Amino acid sequence: MFGIAASLATAGHHVVVLTSQSGGPDLSRVDGPDGPGSISTIGFGGTVPASAGMLRRAKRSLVADRALLRWLAAQPTPPSHVLLYGVGADRTARVRRWCRNHRVPLIADVVEWYDPWHLPGGPLGLSRLSNELVMRYHHPRCDGVIAISSYLENYYRQRTRVIRVPPTLDVAALDVADRREGDDQAGLRLVYSGVPGRKDLIGRVIEAVDRVAQDGVDVVLNLCGPSVDEVRRLLGGRAVPPSVRLRGSLSQQEIPAIMRQADFSVILRRDARYAHAGFPTKFCESLANGTPVITNLTSDLGSYLRDGQEGLVCRDDSVDALRLVLAAAARLDPARRGAMREAARRQARASFDYRNFAGPLSAFLDETRRPATTVRRQPVGDGALNRR
Repeated sequence: MFGIAASLATAGHHVVVLTSQSGGPDLSRVDGPDGPGSISTIGFGGTVPASAGMLRRAKRSLVADRALLRWLAAQPTPPSHVLLYGVGADRTARVRRWCRNHRVPLIADVVEWYDPWHLPGGPLGLSRLSNELVMRYHHPRCDGVIAISSYLENYYRQRTRVIRVPPTLDVAALDVADRREGDDQAGLRLVYSGVPGRKDLIGRVIEAVDRVAQDGVDVVLNLCGPSVDEVRRLLGGRAVPPSVRLRGSLSQQEIPAIMRQADFSVILRRDARYAHAGFPTKFCESLANGTPVITNLTSDLGSYLRDGQEGLVCRDDSVDALRLVLAAAARLDPARRGAMREAARRQARASFDYRNFAGPLSAFLDETRRPATTVRRQPVGDGALNRR
């Protein structure tokens, strides 16, 4: 979200991010993006605990949606566009209706197509039904789609306007002066940062690292994010091997320094629709910090990672394939590792800095802009917007 908003602010747009966090009626300005535009946030308090029941979540979402739509209706002029990110079928339907009634273009920012087994209730659950309804019915009926991958771009291309934008961040602002140069420490240092959930095969990564260590390689995997209990569950109850160091939950400010001290970050995902439709943000963050990536090729990773240059490629998502690549990585000399770091950083600046997408995203908004019309405003009662 920040990457898209920062690109638009750089192009001169004034972006207001309406969130489900707690907040108030006043806008909070966000510092950071270049250009003449701005980013502000306003919260509508729609967040509920993960343990909350379905009815409580639905009620809180409805209350937040009503507040959000009232705020939109109260503005002196409607926004030029509404971008919708990461919400279910109920909120998508309400926002689509508001945009249709006020002739405001609606653009969906699509970053995932979940595996049914990754959602609460599995294939027969309400979350899966909501997700499929959003992906197959609502998004194609939006005025445009920002797709995170070529898989999603190709799916929506025949249905609506599409622009593909990978995960973006402020690459230029990252200070990589403290990164490891590869010749001052022995051994192979790896890092994984994030919450694996069911998307990342971190259990297989740990097993491959342990086998390489048993083969006599000096290797250490720093795990940032997962707790001891979470890792043990991923290992089927087995003890965490000594080659794995659990760093626990860290702040966003602490992670880059750990990442820059690693020779490689490691990502392993199944060859499945969810992996090809999404795009791992941690891949972009790793390259941006000058840390090459070891991964199998899902999504569009092959467009940004050349084997032996920005990282190393696993032939598949198996433990044996990763074990072979880790052994090869351990044999690389310091000069080769340093060259890969430079290549990773260059690729990130060329491909994942938000400034690179300021012009294309602004032009995309112009393509979806609707002719100006006069909208007769009517009072909003009980959270529902009256039709013109």
